Amino acid sequence: MNDNDLLTTLKLQSHAEQAPEWPASGRHILAQFDSESIVVYQAYRPAIADYAVKHQRFGGEFSFNRMSWIKPNFLWMMFRAGWATKEGQERILAVRIRRPFFDEVLAGAVASSFGVSGFGSHDDWKSALGSSEVRLQWDPDHDPKGNCLQRRALQLGLRGRTLRRYGTEEVLGIEDITPFVEEQRTHVASASDLVVPVERMYVPERQDAIAAVALDVLGTEVRGKRERLDANLP
Repeated sequence: MNDNDLLTTLKLQSHAEQAPEWPASGRHILAQFDSESIVVYQAYRPAIADYAVKHQRFGGEFSFNRMSWIKPNFLWMMFRAGWATKEGQERILAVRIRRPFFDEVLAGAVASSFGVSGFGSHDDWKSALGSSEVRLQWDPDHDPKGNCLQRRALQLGLRGRTLRRYGTEEVLGIEDITPFVEEQRTHVASASDLVVPVERMYVPERQDAIAAVALDVLGTEVRGKRERLDANLP
């Protein structure tokens, strides 16, 4: 089976071959990326998806006045969308965006809750949350069947000018991968048959981006914030 068989431009590989290479725990960004771009996923109702694919940008019924969440981890998107079975999430889009923009988004991210934000005071966190256009959440990742894992999965909520840039200026391509998702949904029960996008651990080039989201990577300036977060993670 190859990319052409599945009608998607994503690089694909057996889940059984990839899973052993992924970290079992910790905060890591699993994503498909190259030197210039990174792929994130979103799930929408047909009207929004059709417009985005046709125009290769977001618009139409898509609202730039609300927060919109992006996920670089394919299986995390599948868990949240029920493999394209949940109402309003029937269409899965793979959105390729510029890496420098993604790193900029990471650098400006503020955690959704104070306990895992790394801020020393609630007031400081509230102030940062109010001024930031990027909301950060680290949630338990899940396997193809929906079982919770110890590894954390990243999702980012965008609003304001950042969301508009994401949807209109920084996007390099939008592909509807729903047929691929529907086909692979039939293989969820059999790990040997399931094919997923090739994903590797993504580490931003910007140190402030690494620190802002407290990635599990080496670095003295990151470690202190990680330790504060670890004390509050459930």
